[in-house]
Amino acid sequence: MSQQSRNLLVPFRRDRKRDFAAGTEAELLASKVRQVLLTEGATPHSTGELPWRTSFGAGLSRLRHQRNDTVLAELARVYVRDALARWLPGVQLVRVAVQSGGPTITLQIHVRKEGAEVTLDSLIYVGS
Repeated sequence: MSQQSRNLLVPFRRDRKRDFAAGTEAELLASKVRQVLLTEGATPHSTGELPWRTSFGAGLSRLRHQRNDTVLAELARVYVRDALARWLPGVQLVRVAVQSGGPTITLQIHVRKEGAEVTLDSLIYVGS
């Protein structure tokens, strides 16, 4: 029987025992991917969310208040691909499916790392 690695999930949060939540393999992978994609990195219009590493993140908020068309969907795919390659180089991006509809873009991101695989859904409100 192989031993699973266990570590703290990011962003830090509490578990039911009033301690920091920890997870194994797929939970850790999903946690790391969410942290990268949902953190606002520095852009020409923002200074970044993390003062100690301003460029960290995917910058998906730059998609807001844009025309929701095929170009915006492809831009979302590129932002995800580039952010994961930069901030999680050991993670293999298997697929990014983008669905545009009305004022939202839905991303379905499938990643893999060392035997762990996870699919994440993310909804971005882009406005009208």
